[in-house]
Amino acid sequence: MNGFPLDTTQSLWHGTTILCVRKGSKTVIAGDGQVSLGQTVIKSNARKVRRIGAGGLVIAGFAGATADAFTLFERLEAKLERHPGQLTRACVELAKDWRTDRYLRRLEAMMIVADATTALVLTGTGDVLEPDDGVIGIGSGGNYALAAARALVPVDMDPEEIARRAMAIAAEICVYTNTNLTVETIEAAR
Repeated sequence: MNGFPLDTTQSLWHGTTILCVRKGSKTVIAGDGQVSLGQTVIKSNARKVRRIGAGGLVIAGFAGATADAFTLFERLEAKLERHPGQLTRACVELAKDWRTDRYLRRLEAMMIVADATTALVLTGTGDVLEPDDGVIGIGSGGNYALAAARALVPVDMDPEEIARRAMAIAAEICVYTNTNLTVETIEAAR
């Protein structure tokens, strides 16, 4: 199976869409800005994608509870400090902690993380997964954005443009997703 559609239908993930598109030497993570509480939009311009780690060489986007995601960002940054330049190792170490630490086990979030050479999704079940095709979608609109991005990857388009268009499609379908995007890009050295 190319990439992986994740089950994002649980109420836990309502209120966000995060998409990663990796094409050529560029990796882009885009996230919408909508925060919903039930059927009410609380905020329309939240920033769910950010650079982390020394020098901002890693991009991370989250779906789920905000405080939980920030806890995970902090923990991942600590792992990156211990394992500089080794994103996969840092993520595996975080996943181990997430599964075994009583406090972390209760965190309700998912993350997409990427550097110039690797893109991964991390879950609270201990998963650290890398897609075959470089496209990952999480959150309530994640599967819509994932499908749209997969359709656009073969087209002669820049990955940022693919991510923006795919997110716009997801926002037209998913009521928990809007078009106020935060987009971060990392480019591998040639």
